[in-house]
Amino acid sequence: MTKNKTINVKGTEISIINQNNNDYISLTDMLKAKDGDFFISDWLRNRNTVEFLGIWESVFNTNFNYGEFAIIKSKAGLNNYKISVKEWQQKTNSIGLKATAGRYGGTYAHPDIAFEFGMWISAEFKIYLIKEFQRLKVEENNRLKLEWNLQRTLAKINYRIHTDAIKDNLIPKELTKTQIQFVYADEADMLNMALFGMTAKQWRHNSPDKEGNIRDFASIEQLVVLSNLESINSVLIHQGIAQYDRLKQLNRTAIQQMKSLVSNLNIKKLK
Repeated sequence: MTKNKTINVKGTEISIINQNNNDYISLTDMLKAKDGDFFISDWLRNRNTVEFLGIWESVFNTNFNYGEFAIIKSKAGLNNYKISVKEWQQKTNSIGLKATAGRYGGTYAHPDIAFEFGMWISAEFKIYLIKEFQRLKVEENNRLKLEWNLQRTLAKINYRIHTDAIKDNLIPKELTKTQIQFVYADEADMLNMALFGMTAKQWRHNSPDKEGNIRDFASIEQLVVLSNLESINSVLIHQGIAQYDRLKQLNRTAIQQMKSLVSNLNIKKLK
């Protein structure tokens, strides 16, 4: 691996290295932006973190060691349990987290995982991290004249502009009992209900003059919250929580996070 890129996130220089045409963002550099004593091992011993990493690896890593992961998951969260990134990598054969030595040594993570780690620093930091990483990829595309498709929820963040008047209407509504009782078999539509209060089909019916889908017209705050809801929902699914109860919990989370982000004046600087 070689270091070939650097981004600046709120005054913190963060290095990015490339391996097998995949970018990895330095969690070690990101940690410098965290107030107080906090270590990557603290994040890694958290049960929600372990479950998220396990889900991510199960999707993208065909050689993931599920046996070792099960042992780690059973111990995660215990007061006397701690695991390093190097141990996690060796035991589970993970590809999302990497502990490197040498000139550019430190802990690096796939962007999906680095964005999640950014939330542990602050919601604001996560937004700036996504914005700067996207800007970097756009510059690479222009320079190399290559098409690069970023996940839709991230691709819209850098240029979505909304007025304060529109923001006043961004806070999700608390779902009624009738809405919650309706079973949304499609998990994507369940997330749409939790955040937007409607399914993709309902949005298309209400917006016949607009091309695209409901997420194409989401605000920067909604896209960040949607990303968080997707991660939370994955954890809830693995915990065996019924869709009815997940929808209620995700709706409450969406309301809480949207209130926090919309009231954050610093986020306006992104637009």
